[in-house]
Amino acid sequence: MPLQFLIHKFETFTRARVFQVLVMLLGAVLLGVVYDLRNFKNMSVPEAMDTAQLARNISEGQGYTTLFIRPFSLFLIKRAHQSRPETGTNSLADSSLLEIGLPDISNAPVYPCVLAGLMKVVKLNFAISSENEKTIPFWGNSRNFQRYRPDFVIALFNQMLLLAMVVLAFLWTRKLFDPMVAWSSAVLLLGTEVLWRFSVSGLSTLFLMLVFMLLVWCLTLLETEAREPGRGQFRATFLTAVAGILLGIGGLTRYSFAWLIFPAFIFIIISTAPPRRAILCLTLLLAFAAVMAPWIVRNYNVSGTPFGSATYSVLEDSGLFPDYQLERSLDPNLRVIPRLVWAKLFANLHTMRQTLAGTGWVVALFATGLLIGFNNSALQCVRYFVGLCLGTLFLVQAVGRTHLSVDSPEINSENLLVLLLPIILIYAVSFFCLLLERLQRPRIELGIIGGLFGLAACSTLILALLKPEATTLAYPPYYPPTIQQTASWMKKSELMMSDIPWAVAWYGNQQCVWLTLNAAPDAENSTDRENLQALNNDLKPVSALYLTPLTIDSRLLSECVRSRENGWGYFVLRCLAFKEVPESFPLHEMPTGFLPEQLFLSDSKRWQGNFTAPNQPSP
Repeated sequence: MPLQFLIHKFETFTRARVFQVLVMLLGAVLLGVVYDLRNFKNMSVPEAMDTAQLARNISEGQGYTTLFIRPFSLFLIKRAHQSRPETGTNSLADSSLLEIGLPDISNAPVYPCVLAGLMKVVKLNFAISSENEKTIPFWGNSRNFQRYRPDFVIALFNQMLLLAMVVLAFLWTRKLFDPMVAWSSAVLLLGTEVLWRFSVSGLSTLFLMLVFMLLVWCLTLLETEAREPGRGQFRATFLTAVAGILLGIGGLTRYSFAWLIFPAFIFIIISTAPPRRAILCLTLLLAFAAVMAPWIVRNYNVSGTPFGSATYSVLEDSGLFPDYQLERSLDPNLRVIPRLVWAKLFANLHTMRQTLAGTGWVVALFATGLLIGFNNSALQCVRYFVGLCLGTLFLVQAVGRTHLSVDSPEINSENLLVLLLPIILIYAVSFFCLLLERLQRPRIELGIIGGLFGLAACSTLILALLKPEATTLAYPPYYPPTIQQTASWMKKSELMMSDIPWAVAWYGNQQCVWLTLNAAPDAENSTDRENLQALNNDLKPVSALYLTPLTIDSRLLSECVRSRENGWGYFVLRCLAFKEVPESFPLHEMPTGFLPEQLFLSDSKRWQGNFTAPNQPSP
């Protein structure tokens, strides 16, 4: 009889838990479907398109090469090869640098390789259907374009990562807190609108969140093993090695993530006893270095820098190189002026502090909850670890912040603090539940308070789902049919130039270089090399120029009228006002229908007859 009772209890408990999990998963899938139908947009973040085109090159067997050509990357690679006597000083002073496939030195490798694996498994069609083809209205065609399928598939993949991260967070919370905190945290994570926006952005953020939750799990088990040894030294060493590997994977997904090696190092010091501390710290560093070192060596061999162009992120958007000037420079004067770096740091700290102060209840409850003591030492140690991560990433984000964060203030790869959102939310929910327990009120009133709290926390997502259905296009400036059309006029071996080269590389599958700093040589400076002519002479002729509202909608007075005669602002103003191209400019052929919103110039007439560009959506 007792045995039958235990079996019955076990089956009832198992069925209840399985039912709860299935309902949760079904609800998450339904939420994802509704969100995608009403709020999905094609990619609008440059880093996402850059990563996607790199992943496609990897999946097609072209190696770790890029079609998005940064002038600054050309400078670094050329300088690295010229500094080696065995390669010769002129080995890269010709088109061979761009003919063999330019090695990418701007992106960390893990996420592009993950996307490449996805593209291998899911056979993607990168071409947009023509207006004569029968297509599903959900996707549309070149005349009535709706959604770009590869963008949508990548968004679905990231939403699967979101669900996996929520499951990990739920299991960790259930282990260390009570079921109420676990379920509440899982629901609020799924109801966090910013996570869904990251899921459709195409960025690596959700993959990094998953890696961070695995790291937290690993450190939690390590603290438990150090406090209550169960399997000797081996298990603690193994968990430490796994933590180091996860930190390395995170660092090779986004270089700034590697700074979390310092909070992890401190965590091991405060959570382990002195006899084992030194061995575990050394194990962490060795495992981390074993993952990071091969890629650092590769970057150094290619570009002479450990992290490629990201090595100089501290100079980007500073007084030396405002906006995107560094990455668009063919011959920059690289020097570090501490005064300007400090100015950038404190200006960004002020901006980020204001942003953090306005994030609402999550950070407020977490900060207040730091004063609460936990009986579970693992919770205390993880809380200290998260606090150290918050301070570390706050400084790293301020130093490495570029103009990407200005163009897209929240959804960008430089938003590092969002990686801590799941674990911070869990501690915030636990503190709220603790306050709720202290209220001596009837259970029905407590339930109403908890429900109102949940509705308030998820209000942003609810409003996003209820608002009128928005367009799926990220226009201006990205309109994939036009980008593919212009790229189709080019030969694969030819080079385009654009103000959105990441989009031309992704949607058009065409090699494209970012606009040089100037359109023409400076008449007053004979040594000026920051122009189209220098690129044509030293590397490879540009066969076509494609400009979008990103440049054409520039501020009239500051960027056009007051622009120097050799600048792009003056060049665009002349093309728009006089419908003519300067005689000295090497590209003169222009199809009809692009102006005034876009501009396409070519060295020859590549289109059939009197081509007219497809109708652009209303900005």
